[in-house]
Amino acid sequence: GWGQQKAAGDSPSPRQSVRKNLEFEPLSTTALILEHRPANLPAKPAEEAEKHQQQYEEMVAQAKKRELREAQKRKKQLEDRVKQEENIGNAALTWSQEILPNWTTMCSSKRVKELWWQGVPPSVRGRVWSLAIGNDLNITHELYDICLARAKERWNASSAPSTTTDTDTGDAGSSHADREASLELIKLDISRTFPSLCIFQKGGPYHDVLHSILGAYTCYRPDVGYVQGMSFIAAVLILNMHTADAFIAFANLLNKPCQMAFYRVDHSLMLTYFAAFEVFFEENLPKLFAHFKSNNLTPDIYLIDWIFTLYSKSLPLDVACRVWDVFCRDGEEFLFRTALGILRLYEDVLTHMDFIHNAQFLTRLPEHINAHTLFSSIAAVSMSCRNRKWTQVLHTLQKDPERASPVLKR
Repeated sequence: GWGQQKAAGDSPSPRQSVRKNLEFEPLSTTALILEHRPANLPAKPAEEAEKHQQQYEEMVAQAKKRELREAQKRKKQLEDRVKQEENIGNAALTWSQEILPNWTTMCSSKRVKELWWQGVPPSVRGRVWSLAIGNDLNITHELYDICLARAKERWNASSAPSTTTDTDTGDAGSSHADREASLELIKLDISRTFPSLCIFQKGGPYHDVLHSILGAYTCYRPDVGYVQGMSFIAAVLILNMHTADAFIAFANLLNKPCQMAFYRVDHSLMLTYFAAFEVFFEENLPKLFAHFKSNNLTPDIYLIDWIFTLYSKSLPLDVACRVWDVFCRDGEEFLFRTALGILRLYEDVLTHMDFIHNAQFLTRLPEHINAHTLFSSIAAVSMSCRNRKWTQVLHTLQKDPERASPVLKR
């Protein structure tokens, strides 16, 4: 064989050649059991031959069983996937043909709210979010273009050697140094936004879009400017909407009382939110609440990050989008309900950890959180305390900060 191969001008290494010809290699154990012994050795006794035959049959039976199990598992996975895709497809049709055309009359119906809880199909998510967030600020596509043009002028001015004074840009409210810092922070933050997706980083398809929305927002709200964490919110919107619509949703989202309190660092209002959260924390998870108290683990340690990015940095992206779905339906209350759902899900683990490990765990949640499991945990959270709802508790605490629980007194 070797001679013929060499003659044909084909010279694989002997090992490759043997590999090529050994197609029965995986069955080598079988061969050892079943083959007759070479002629120069005594033949197998009948008893041994029978034993070997039995062993072989057992091996075959086990292999068949294993193959059958694997095939059944594959079949079930495939069926589940097909069913899931079918459900998403059917839901997408319901949303696009029934709900969206009749939004105002249908959006608060029980049936739509239930569908909403199960997750909005990705194909209609952007439209649902836009409608649910609304546009109280009456921002138009033209206004976005104007803000973007002004942002671009600034970028060009800041990259050119500058001799202009602050008054030239028409923004008396923010100094040149502030704007420079804001631009630098935007650049840095974009590079850290969903790094594993590789689409927002420099050279990626969405880098400029993200840069544009964040830059335009700093021109639209120079009093707020750019705050770290905003890039994650803008990025999630970009993944689900066209640019101008994403900007409109972004500005309106940040204008909600809870977001504004956090992004403008309104200390007393932030503390009121934490105090309200603790009321429901103690009500739902008394054991964990007491453990956190004794370890002096305050809500700001983990809640700020969760609320700043609306969970998009802390949870897997698909799970975060499910949280956004219901947040668009229920408002800020759902952000705090989700926090309690996460604490409830990991209660057993957290109860046995000290301050440092708890803080580390909550600021870097497990990567493989399952949406179904998390939502079951959130569903078990009650947002009613002594017959008072979230808004009532928050309102009471706002009116009377002295009653705002020990959080405020610390």
